[in-house]
Amino acid sequence: MSEEARRIRREIQNDPGAPTVAPKGYDVTVVFFTDYQCPYCRKMHPVLDALMREDPKVRVVYRDWPIFGADSVNAAKAAMASQYQKKHTAFNAALMQTSGRITPQAIRSAANRAGVDWNRLQADLKTNAATIDRTLARTSRFAAMARLTGTPAVMVGPYLIPGAVDVATLKEAVALARKAN
Repeated sequence: MSEEARRIRREIQNDPGAPTVAPKGYDVTVVFFTDYQCPYCRKMHPVLDALMREDPKVRVVYRDWPIFGADSVNAAKAAMASQYQKKHTAFNAALMQTSGRITPQAIRSAANRAGVDWNRLQADLKTNAATIDRTLARTSRFAAMARLTGTPAVMVGPYLIPGAVDVATLKEAVALARKAN
């Protein structure tokens, strides 16, 4: 792998605007390219949760890549803004558990289920709009560089897995990534 490829991978894995779950002592980073409208992303959500429960040395970076229209963009921005309340994990889960299309009402309902303060979320969306927009633009650029054609996609260390996979496949990729380090 070239130094340029390593640099880009570090940027994808360490974006300060991207929501991250980073346990102490993690040794592998999993990057999840996702859209809240994507049914396969919704199926991957419990798979990632299971991986994190079963392997406490895995760090997960959520790269919101809203490719299914305006409601996807609104959901991604709201999820990213929920970080400022330290509610991303709960809000992300609530959005992923939404059945049917993501609508403005579904976003608000997910926020309520996650314990997100709606008024503060709206203020955080405004205050941090430039940061959120730049993060989404970087994610889109990285997805294009990786030649991704849709969501979900998972980057495990140096490996890119397009599409939905099961826990066993993710565990295998994590084991390979550990050997590659």
